[in-house]
Amino acid sequence: MAADLETNRKEQERVGAELAALQEQLQALEDDHAVLLSMQQALGSTGTPTATAKATAGRASTGKKSVPAPRPSANNSGAARTKKSATTKAKSTDKANKAKETDKAAKSAPKASAKKSAEPTAGPTLVELIGNHLSRQTEPRSAAEITSALAQELPDRTIKTTVVRTTVEGLVAKGRALRTKQGSSVFYTAATPADSTTAPEPEGVTG
Repeated sequence: MAADLETNRKEQERVGAELAALQEQLQALEDDHAVLLSMQQALGSTGTPTATAKATAGRASTGKKSVPAPRPSANNSGAARTKKSATTKAKSTDKANKAKETDKAAKSAPKASAKKSAEPTAGPTLVELIGNHLSRQTEPRSAAEITSALAQELPDRTIKTTVVRTTVEGLVAKGRALRTKQGSSVFYTAATPADSTTAPEPEGVTG
């Protein structure tokens, strides 16, 4: 209710200002009309213009102004237009926000799918793969042979010989694999429990 009253008051002020401006414009037009009629009379014109000039001069002398009455429903219609405009604007904003959210979700969905597909799938580590492969072999295998075998078993993974050699050397250092050299070639085999080096057990203290 307070908002409607404030809107009504502002509408009255606006209409009043427009009314005053129209009154000033009407007065100026009447004055110009009177001057033009006087000039026309001075140039020799007769008849109706003279009578019109007298009528105009009479209105100017009395100071009365003819102003159209404002429409009674102007304030109410102005308030209704303001409310309707605000409601329409709110609906348009809501539709625009929903459209942006839908477009954003549509754009982010392919990115999420691509990111998910790009993530590597969980699986055994290269150390586990090499250890299991050597444990299944009955003869020594070189790093190149191990790489070739793993590449056939796991075509989706990129396995390089240099990485395999480094990994199997780490197994040798930990005692989980054995290294043998034949000429210039190096071969690896899985270490048996007997081949693994273990620390000697401490001797018991005799009392």
